Amino acid sequence: MSSQVVKTTEQLLQPILEKRELELVDINYEKEGKNWFLRIYIDKTGGVDISECGDVSEELSEKLDETDPIKEAYFLEVSSPGVERPLKTKEDFQNNLHKNIFVKLYEPIDGSKEYEGTLKSFTNHLVTIEYNVKTQKKQVEIPYDKIAKARLAVMF
Repeated sequence: MSSQVVKTTEQLLQPILEKRELELVDINYEKEGKNWFLRIYIDKTGGVDISECGDVSEELSEKLDETDPIKEAYFLEVSSPGVERPLKTKEDFQNNLHKNIFVKLYEPIDGSKEYEGTLKSFTNHLVTIEYNVKTQKKQVEIPYDKIAKARLAVMF
């Protein structure tokens, strides 16, 4: 059911975002405690502001009320993905070259299932990350289909 809600929401949302020249980053429909949440993450070059999120929320809410794809009560949240934006598509990787990222893998590569470092390249479905081990720089090449989750990472 959750995947159907996400699919329907995406279909309703795309025209709203296209006319505002906004990008859909992610949609999550999940239960937390007793409550259901439909969370929409949107972005554009330079970032989105709260009024854009509010406008998208209002228009999407009207469309969801018209089609009524969600039978239970839920909270609708529309926001920016934040500084640790998820990387969901190949285009996300291509657009974030030379930025710091964190990836979690389905299975270990070189003995680790997690890497954080600089995204050096993305070619032929291969993600190359440069990371530090103590004072030494190393690189790892990760097949795109081995990545379970990825996001931008804030380095301190």
